[in-house]
Amino acid sequence: MLPDELLKKVRMIEITTRKMVDDVMSGQYRSHFKGHGVQFSEHRQYMAGDDIRHIDWKVSARTRDPLIKKYEEERELTVFLVVDVSGSGQFGSDKKLKSEVAAEIAGMLAYAAIHTGDRVGVLLFSGGTDLIVPPKKGRQHIMRIIRDILSHKPQTKGTDLKSALDGTGRIMKHAGVVFVISDFMADNYSIALKRLARRHDVVAVQIGDHREQVIPEIGHLLLVDPETGAERFVDTSSYAFKRWHQEYRAEFETDTVTALKGGKLEVLKISTEQNYGDAVVRFFRARGRRHGR
Repeated sequence: MLPDELLKKVRMIEITTRKMVDDVMSGQYRSHFKGHGVQFSEHRQYMAGDDIRHIDWKVSARTRDPLIKKYEEERELTVFLVVDVSGSGQFGSDKKLKSEVAAEIAGMLAYAAIHTGDRVGVLLFSGGTDLIVPPKKGRQHIMRIIRDILSHKPQTKGTDLKSALDGTGRIMKHAGVVFVISDFMADNYSIALKRLARRHDVVAVQIGDHREQVIPEIGHLLLVDPETGAERFVDTSSYAFKRWHQEYRAEFETDTVTALKGGKLEVLKISTEQNYGDAVVRFFRARGRRHGR
């Protein structure tokens, strides 16, 4: 049984994301992710110039008129949300934690997909794969997705993004769309990510917080690693600490850019203090210009 406060938060996110999709997002999503494959639509009369390979000879024999098979693109897609629920998501210096922003973005994307007739599945991961929700449709399914992300507690320590991506590749039998929602504080995932992008449309949604980049000078502070529980006293005013943090952030940024660069990957960066809805819409508009849609 979920606490009333959590249920209220789930409903609020569902209402907010639904309104956002209805107002500005639905058309953006539909135009950017198309179906894979074709399906039979109807017959029509053969016309000069038509490819004779498309003539349905059996039906034509019965009607005594040459008829062509018409096909249309299959609209329905499978959309998979690969969501990081590791300990580092329990950080946020503004109004929301990174995990809350992840749940809201997942809810928005799930509603956009289901609104256009697609199925949505979810894989939650921390140090391993914690939960897999098979692709389905419907409003209750969206509510479950949001609830699971918000209420989930990491079952293992660390962040094994590589295994999560490899697992998604095994689950997704046919080409679809994959949104990887994470802060990407992980190791050795680049090859797995690019391998997944060879078969699917992959969008990496990187969630961060500005306090991860700039720590104020407030003297001595107890820092706790949310993924390992390790504790360390630091002097935020000291030159040694500031230099260490600057070098650590520079290395992380370089490694992340390198890991997400190349292939067919798309990258969307979100910060906890910004309006994620506007950021998502801007991303799709920019993507449309890049792809000529």
